[in-house]
Parts: sequence; structure tokens; C-alpha cells
Amino acid sequence: MKVNNIHTTNYYNAFIAVADDCPIATGEMPPLKGTEKTAANIQFEMVIEHPYQYTSDDVVFQVFAVKQQVGARTYDAERAQFFSKGQPCMRASPLTKRYGWGIHFNEEGKLALYARESAEYKKYIQDERLQQVKAMRSKRV
Repeated sequence: MKVNNIHTTNYYNAFIAVADDCPIATGEMPPLKGTEKTAANIQFEMVIEHPYQYTSDDVVFQVFAVKQQVGARTYDAERAQFFSKGQPCMRASPLTKRYGWGIHFNEEGKLALYARESAEYKKYIQDERLQQVKAMRSKRV
């Protein structure tokens, strides 16, 4: 989506269901790669510890900011530059593709994670008032 030459990854009143080819049946915490945090680790920690506090844009940019060591002084300028072109949304997140997490977006575009085996996941996946979206598959069909 593009707004005033700024792209966004945000969803509103939506639910991203786990990918059809997700290899696990329950939501799992993404493992570290040695001592390095992966994109999945950064996303998971942000959202699981602060449900409905961040938008997708916040989470997607924070991964970039951590990986590229963006400092506080240049944060806003880097974020504007980052979203001047399209970015993959949370449908492409390893959380929804590999680790068994669905993502609910409220009316403000703030998101929370729900494990695919949870009652909340089952409630949101059947909620006809929400835009229902599937996570991207890992493999082509």
C-alpha cells in the first residue's frame, strides 16, 4: 500500500493466518542463531511482550534498524527512506510462515500474536468482520 509516496505494511481489522505449509502444529518461540537475534526473534520479542502496542510498520522497521544499527539521531530519516519503497509485510514473517503464529490487527493497526493452537487464534480465524489473509507459503506449489 502507498500513501503520499510512503509505502506501508500496516493492516487494520485483519487476521493473518499461519501459512498452509507451516511445518509445525503449535506456536514456537524462534530459536537464536548462535548469539545473534534473527528477524523472527526481534519480531517475536517486540510483539509477544507488548501486544497491541506496535503497528506492522513499527515491527518491520525495527528489524531493519537493529540489523543495520540505526542510531537514535538518524532513526526518523532512515525510517522515511526505508518506507519510500515497498517492504515485505508480516505475511512474509517467519513467525507466520515457520513458527506457527497468527497475527491479529486491531482497528488502530496494532498487532498481537496468537499461537495456532490457541482459542484466540480459532476465534479470529472465523471472525467474518476481519479481513482474512493467509501467510505466504515457503514453497511454490
